[in-house]
Amino acid sequence: MTQPFTRLLVTGGAGFIGSNFARWVIANNSDIEAIIIYDALTYAGGQDTIADLITDNRVVFIHGDICDRKALAAVLDGCDAVIHFAAESHVDRSIDSPAAFIRTNVEGTHNICDLVQRIAQDKRIVHVSTDEVYGSIKDGSATESAPLRPSSPYSASKAASDLIALSYSHTFDLDILVTRTTNNFGPYQHPEKFMPLFITNLLDGIAAPLYGDGTNIRDWCHVDDNCAAIHQVLTHGTSGDIYNIGADNEHANIDIAHLIANLCDADPALITPVEDRPGHDYRYSVDSSKVQELGWAPQHDFHSALAETVSWYRENRSWWQPRKQ
Repeated sequence: MTQPFTRLLVTGGAGFIGSNFARWVIANNSDIEAIIIYDALTYAGGQDTIADLITDNRVVFIHGDICDRKALAAVLDGCDAVIHFAAESHVDRSIDSPAAFIRTNVEGTHNICDLVQRIAQDKRIVHVSTDEVYGSIKDGSATESAPLRPSSPYSASKAASDLIALSYSHTFDLDILVTRTTNNFGPYQHPEKFMPLFITNLLDGIAAPLYGDGTNIRDWCHVDDNCAAIHQVLTHGTSGDIYNIGADNEHANIDIAHLIANLCDADPALITPVEDRPGHDYRYSVDSSKVQELGWAPQHDFHSALAETVSWYRENRSWWQPRKQ
């Protein structure tokens, strides 16, 4: 399918990837008529994150929860596609409080699919998921047909939401696609996450906690590359399909920590090993050849993009400092 969707409902659009997606679409698609940002404004989202977006007359912000079926039904009418980012996403928080992840990620995704099936079947849904549903990958890279082996309450809730979305595609013939992306980085990421935690701590000259021996490996994808891939899936993907999104930038956490320390002009002795978290997956890696066949490829050089990310946090203390209180 190739279709210029022009009226987008972006759930979780005041969060990290959702806000960057809205920004990317506005910058790269002149035919966009409307972007409806729908967000519950939990700790991970904020109106200050989208302050630049809502000055555009094509962008509308609606404060709402995807678990509120009545409110969600009301906003579906104004769009021709739903890009579903809204989720609880921090693994550590899922270990401490898994119920919130089940509610938002599972119940919320079900609400979107069920309401579209009941009242708005003409809409395309792109359900945004994570490579963590595959669990730790010892060798090679996971394809879209790899078994799901989630390790944390977070990744289990995302795996469940993927299966719910795909079941609605199969059973009700809804136009639903799933993306599974690797670790994102870039501006507006909450400082509880690995990269911004290290950047902000090291900019402030305080210890940055590194789980275990730091040898865990992640593939890092700049958020704009992920946004471009998601949009390519939206406009060119096949209904009912899954698309992995990765950038082939695999690095051990300890190596990323030292790169960040250097960019922050910080003492590497501030990198402080701490007890590993329970069930910590060792390595994530996905095969992205399927989305590349749609015409997408990552555009950002990792080291340059990391330096730009550090510069963004250095220049935007007013955004992240209140989030560390």
